[in-house]
Amino acid sequence: MAEHKPEPEPAPEPALEPLSDRDRAVLALAARQWPARAAMDRAIREQLGISPTRYHQLLGALLDDPRALAHDPVTVNRLRRARDRRRAHR
Repeated sequence: MAEHKPEPEPAPEPALEPLSDRDRAVLALAARQWPARAAMDRAIREQLGISPTRYHQLLGALLDDPRALAHDPVTVNRLRRARDRRRAHR
């Protein structure tokens, strides 16, 4: 009779490093609803100390980061859908 060997346990997924404070702050600003673009731009400069252009560069990179998705899936998925709609319009 053949001996039954248990199947090996799958290797655990490597733990993701947490997002930096700046990355979490970028996502927090992105999660808010802004009454006007100027208010958002002012908040970016005051709270993050970076230009709105740099903010959008960082945010674009975060949308493809699995750590950002794990941290705030609602915001990341909403922004991904908006990005996909803009890309489809081109």
